[in-house]
Amino acid sequence: MDAEIIIIGAGVIGLAIAEKISEKYSNVFIIEKHLTFGQETSSRNSEVIHAGIYYTRESLKARLCLEGKPLLYEYCNKYSVPYNNCGKLIVATSGEEIPVIEGIKQNAKAIGLDDIITIDARQIAELEPEVFAVKALWSPSTGIIDSHSLMKQFETNSINNGCQVVYGSEVTAIVKIPGGYEVSVTDADGNTFSFTTSVVINSAGLTSDKIAEMVGIREESLRIHFCKGEYFRINPPKNKLIKRLIYPVPHREMEGIGIHVTIDMGGGVKLGPDVKYLDSNVYDYRLTPSKQKDFYRSAKKFLPFLEEDDIAPEMAGIRPKIQKPGEAQKDFYIMEESDRALPRFINLIGMESPGLTSSVSIANYVRNMLNNCF
Repeated sequence: MDAEIIIIGAGVIGLAIAEKISEKYSNVFIIEKHLTFGQETSSRNSEVIHAGIYYTRESLKARLCLEGKPLLYEYCNKYSVPYNNCGKLIVATSGEEIPVIEGIKQNAKAIGLDDIITIDARQIAELEPEVFAVKALWSPSTGIIDSHSLMKQFETNSINNGCQVVYGSEVTAIVKIPGGYEVSVTDADGNTFSFTTSVVINSAGLTSDKIAEMVGIREESLRIHFCKGEYFRINPPKNKLIKRLIYPVPHREMEGIGIHVTIDMGGGVKLGPDVKYLDSNVYDYRLTPSKQKDFYRSAKKFLPFLEEDDIAPEMAGIRPKIQKPGEAQKDFYIMEESDRALPRFINLIGMESPGLTSSVSIANYVRNMLNNCF
């Protein structure tokens, strides 16, 4: 074989996997269609280190988030990746919302998260004097991270381990052959070439379902639905009034967790994302300034100091969801596909939140899966 392992996709998860498996395996390649890493979901998100509050018991999302959060903090400390363990408030702004946040607390306890506490209006004011809420959940282990620095460290360590990263090259076909796979790639100049590999790891994010289709996996339950989210920033000087993450009560079926407030490592504060399923899987990062009033009204409930002209459009991102609009939240799909007669083909599909938080634990999970293949 020309390669032992190829990883398709240099987002945060693909890079984390590359670092982990290149510690043991040689002749590892990352193939990425963009000219550098993290150009899609990995760089267009809230950069939150999640506690694991919302995920269902026994799910991979819950398990890998709870395992991954301390591993990620440990990794950041080891390699000086910037982060801020700022904590998060999930706020109830009316009496009707109090039972909802208590239900969220019970779910958190059920999955093994035992540091979530309920606090009253006085305690909320001590943490965030400018926030209005009658009650809130306080999550001290939630934080934010510089995701670009994290991905750069994963890439650096992978290369130092001997992994080769091939940018500007898009996988266009995969054929099962004896002992492995023949992979066809088109480079930035339009040239197509093929090579063979023993292992394929599909970490292609928004196009992971298309990569799976190349080897004949065409399940409706694994089809990616592009779900767009837009963000507005809070303009200075009012961005200085918030020091932590502030979340409202989540949407139904966890389609999204509401227009929330996140801070970043540079002192900026943004609102979002909202939730809009796109009619087709197009990379639509256009901003919608007309949403300003909706964002303002949503945030005003718990940010009483906010005026409509205090916010402005900032960016948009796309989540790779495998649940359709209105469906219940689905789990990560991480599977070695021997049962489909595709040995050593590992799929990672539907890798949305908490993928960033779980990146190190996902890498460990895939490494163990790979070890069982040999």
